[in-house]
Amino acid sequence: MSSPKEAVGITVKKSEDFSEWYTQVVLKAGLADYAPVKGFIVLRPYGYAIWESIRDLLDRRFKETGHQNGFLPVLIPESLLSKEEDHFAGFTPEVFWVTKAGGNDVGEKLALRPTSETLAYSIFAKWITSYRDLPLKINFWNSALRAEIKATKPFVRTSEFLWQEGHTVHATAQEAEQEVMTILDIYRELIEDYLAVPAIRGFKSDKEKFVGAEYTMTLEGMMADGKALQMGTSHHLGQNFSKPFEIKYLGKDTKEHFAWQTSWGVSWRLIGALIMVHGDDKGLIIPPRVAPVQVVIVPIHKDKDAALVKGKAAEIAQELKKAGIRAHVDDRDEYTSGWKFNEWEMKGVPLRINIGTRDIEKGVLEFVRRDNREKAQHEQSKLVDVTNDLLGKVQQKLYENARTILNGFMSRPATYDDFKAAIDKGGFAAAGWCTAQECELKIKDETGADIRVIPFDQEGKPDRCIYCGEPAKKLAFFGRAY
Repeated sequence: MSSPKEAVGITVKKSEDFSEWYTQVVLKAGLADYAPVKGFIVLRPYGYAIWESIRDLLDRRFKETGHQNGFLPVLIPESLLSKEEDHFAGFTPEVFWVTKAGGNDVGEKLALRPTSETLAYSIFAKWITSYRDLPLKINFWNSALRAEIKATKPFVRTSEFLWQEGHTVHATAQEAEQEVMTILDIYRELIEDYLAVPAIRGFKSDKEKFVGAEYTMTLEGMMADGKALQMGTSHHLGQNFSKPFEIKYLGKDTKEHFAWQTSWGVSWRLIGALIMVHGDDKGLIIPPRVAPVQVVIVPIHKDKDAALVKGKAAEIAQELKKAGIRAHVDDRDEYTSGWKFNEWEMKGVPLRINIGTRDIEKGVLEFVRRDNREKAQHEQSKLVDVTNDLLGKVQQKLYENARTILNGFMSRPATYDDFKAAIDKGGFAAAGWCTAQECELKIKDETGADIRVIPFDQEGKPDRCIYCGEPAKKLAFFGRAY
């Protein structure tokens, strides 16, 4: 736990200095700390526990849909990266290179993996010879390294990050297309139903899609400062990697065919999204479904009553744990109750139970919600039912609040001047696009806004491109992003 000196609360308001507020929450809530090397962070146990919640949820869903976990080394020979030239060129500025082993030159340069397509696919080519070997569906829980030196932000943009990257191989384009959508649906479930962050599903533009993909599907979220965040992507790779890496199989027709592939991933930037969307001036608010501690129990007592109250608090925690609720008793004597309240508020625990001698006498407990700080007394006999009910209400309210943020940052500008004003204000500007990359590039140059997502739902598509005035072929959501 933090010492009293470290535990001074958040000293800036979220609405006044969003960046400093975010950094303070990360550090003071005990999620992460800065590493000695610029661009890197150390994940502390509380932050890692949130990542474990995310990882466990996804891992279960991946296994339910027929995926298996594997492991890949971190070093990739330069010759493998350059085998798929367009893909490699997209990552070149971000690659860390290893050129020495001790005092000796390694010979061929080795890249610290920015992503694993080229490494995995050189191996897949050895494993796949027949249609009987398909589909191949593997996921890797690992880290990736990309040289993010200029504009770093813990969890959101760092030079090394935890993530999962899935790679699958299929006999047909249709199977690969189905896989891309299956994964996007799993990501949506995690992001909306568990992290309580509404996300817009759709396609990336060709300019913004994953390098080497036929197309990229994305989930885009809106942060509380009006900037968009790419929260998960799923890529249809077509045969763009199977041909250079010769991933071929002998079909039932006794002919040789190139395989069809997908890749997909989410990273710990989801923790960054959780902080930015749900946090308040007191610190974190963690949605109950992913909170490492869902309920903290604080015994309040004088010295003579310590054993009684602590004993009852332990009983309550045990009952909650038996019901599958993640509970923790803060029975430290060296801190006041008020100090504990502030610390657990900063850490974002969704629900707090206060218990004292009078509560024990009356057979009641005081419940305090983290999201709106509402207090209510309930009979101890209804402990589990009340706790589950309140946790469900907190989860739902956080999603509703996040939906309000998203809706408040949605605009439909009618003219390009309106569009520029909307981008300056922040949020998503929904506008018509002729699909010409020239218009996309000019908008980026003039406003700093990208096409964040071309939504699946094209209802309300404007008649004209917001930039050139030609007939619009797509409704696109533009915005500035992390």
